[in-house]
Amino acid sequence: GASGLEPLAWSEDHRVSVSTARSIAVLEQLSDVHSGGQDMVIHRTAVPAPANACLLKVGPKKEVAECKEKFASSVDPTVSQTFMLDRVFNPEGKSLTPMRGFKYSSWSPLGCDANGRCLLAALTMDNRLTIHANLNRLQWVQLVDLTELYGERLYEASYKLCKADTPCGELGDFPEFQRRHSMQTPVRMEWSGICTTQQVKHNNECRDVGSVLLAVLFENGNIAVWQFQLPFLGTESITSCNTIESGISSPSVLSWWEYEHNNRKMSGLIVGSAYGPVKILPVNLKAVKGYFTLRQPVVLWQEMDQLPVHSIKCIPLYHPYQKCSCSLVVAARGPYVFWCLLLISKAGLNVHNSHVTGLHSLPIVSMTADKQNGTVYTCSSDGKVRQLIPIFTDVALKFEHQLIKLSEVFGSVRTHGIAVSPCGAYLAVVTTEGMANGLHPVNKNYQVQFVTLKTFEEAAAQLLESSVQNLFRQVDLTDLVRWKILKDKHIPQFLQEALDKKIESCGSTYFWRFKLFLLRILYQSMQKAPSEAMWRPSHEDAKILISDSPGMGSTEDDQEEGTSKQASKQSLCDTGKGVDIDDTAEDSLHQSSDTGGREPMEEKLLEIQAQIEAVEMHLTREHMKRVLGEVYLHTWITENTSIPTRGVCDFLMSDDGYDDRTARVLIGHILKKMNKQTFPEHCSLCKEILPFTDRRQAVCSNGHIWLRCFLTYQSCQSLVYRRCLLHDSIARHPTPEDPEWIKRLLQGPCTFCDSPVF
Repeated sequence: GASGLEPLAWSEDHRVSVSTARSIAVLEQLSDVHSGGQDMVIHRTAVPAPANACLLKVGPKKEVAECKEKFASSVDPTVSQTFMLDRVFNPEGKSLTPMRGFKYSSWSPLGCDANGRCLLAALTMDNRLTIHANLNRLQWVQLVDLTELYGERLYEASYKLCKADTPCGELGDFPEFQRRHSMQTPVRMEWSGICTTQQVKHNNECRDVGSVLLAVLFENGNIAVWQFQLPFLGTESITSCNTIESGISSPSVLSWWEYEHNNRKMSGLIVGSAYGPVKILPVNLKAVKGYFTLRQPVVLWQEMDQLPVHSIKCIPLYHPYQKCSCSLVVAARGPYVFWCLLLISKAGLNVHNSHVTGLHSLPIVSMTADKQNGTVYTCSSDGKVRQLIPIFTDVALKFEHQLIKLSEVFGSVRTHGIAVSPCGAYLAVVTTEGMANGLHPVNKNYQVQFVTLKTFEEAAAQLLESSVQNLFRQVDLTDLVRWKILKDKHIPQFLQEALDKKIESCGSTYFWRFKLFLLRILYQSMQKAPSEAMWRPSHEDAKILISDSPGMGSTEDDQEEGTSKQASKQSLCDTGKGVDIDDTAEDSLHQSSDTGGREPMEEKLLEIQAQIEAVEMHLTREHMKRVLGEVYLHTWITENTSIPTRGVCDFLMSDDGYDDRTARVLIGHILKKMNKQTFPEHCSLCKEILPFTDRRQAVCSNGHIWLRCFLTYQSCQSLVYRRCLLHDSIARHPTPEDPEWIKRLLQGPCTFCDSPVF
């Protein structure tokens, strides 16, 4: 079952992590262009819980064992019982139940791992904090164990945070034993945004280096801020670790405060306590240029009113009346939502705060926020979810709230956690059965359910006006559009017209990719679902002689294709949005009609296929121009690059219908540089020349076929290569001899669907 404080978290790259007693289940939402099913498509992986218990390093092993023995057999019950019952000291438990499962998980921003995706920080029940990456789509790899590293640092510093500290006591004193544990027992951890710094190389060249911070809040109120260089690969990527003393007793929750004012980025850490107070602490980082923090801590709420702070979210917004950026901090305190609006003006930092009451009759168990429009969602365990929409007033703001009753969607349920998708299209909810006829259920079945929060029209409008201009980063929105087209079997007129207008007015390749996505989904919706599973053996005509059946080869191909499709569908976990019953009736109509009735359908499919080809061709040409631009910028006269430059130039100029002045000028300059040399590619098997006639593959005169890399148009002549997430196209691996600019091209996403490449 679900475990931990907030069991659900939704990453920027559309993966939902669910903390359970055995592992963290990771559900990745895919907007699959190759399947015609209307259900949500989910790819499932898991981060297993470590097999052995985590023991915090508080001193030399032998001494620790002796002290434990001494405390366990102490005649003073305040020592022996406190020691025996504290699970931080006894994670393996012996007579107590083992501490299995995860307490909390947190996703980094996009662009942190080697594939440019999100990292997962996981905290186990027995206080082990680790960072994991999913590098090959199927398995998760542990990159670093921060609990172990921090324990080593404390051990080397003799458990003193700064040199001026008084010398620490003996481990044999119980208070000292407790102190050494509480200073390294993590409560929560949160990632900052990515900060970019400039590094000067030996040859005086500047290069941008990205780094990200991970703040870890400990039981004693200290905060360790780890700085990692990107991409994060493991221990070697750790730049520094600084410890801040918050002075907050019994800390319960942590969040980053990030604010942009006059192009200056400011940040700090918001810490909440189990006793009620909330404050922002300055974070001093000398190594990061253009980074500012507060002069002193700012108290947002100081009453010790015993309402524990359960969750904090910080949302950057624009204040329409004050005409400046501001940040909204919301915290769940018991059944109430505490909010605080922070504005920086000439007078300094303005703080407005208040509580929203009357939302829930039980304490809030989970809170999530849509960062794009500031909408906050809270839920209590009785299946009631509240949507709070901030509305600005002249000075501060007020909240409009409405109730979302999950019982109307799923029947009687108990809720354990919620998370909203990055663009606000879906709400994921962890539920178990609620009470039936006044009785609790005998067994608990934990389920992750998805609720749509936006209509198709809202999703389409958001995609058209998107500032991100990347389909992969808006999978939750494209999924709603996909569902609508598969259901209605046509692209709505308003969307078609608006998209054509966008393509005419600005010509950004994003809108062409969006158009390609719509056409591919339309093509899938027109495909007739096979009436029977293709892998099932047919019993009727089992005794046909092979020599008598001329069409044998083709049926075998069909069957093979059917099997692979069926298998891939089997491995995906579907969460239903309700399948329409009318479609099957429509299908049976198609089947019952004669071949005459089927022809217009086939013509329509061919027409859509031609449109898809045309859009793919346009996107290919645009990317070819980009590749040629890179070649022109980075080559000397008559220098051979591994990119088939001459082939790409000829391919672009071969179509008489294609007249692009920039392409003509660029090609003219490149050919002048190449000075009549062609530098063709050669087949590695027979050394024949590989002509450039097709963007997808290269075929030599002896018939050897090599696939082409879609990022650089080189032929992939090794047997290992990468594929994009939706299996759209293939790309080669970078090699050590590749220059920096080719490596940069190879880091790009898919040119058709914006997906990362593995």
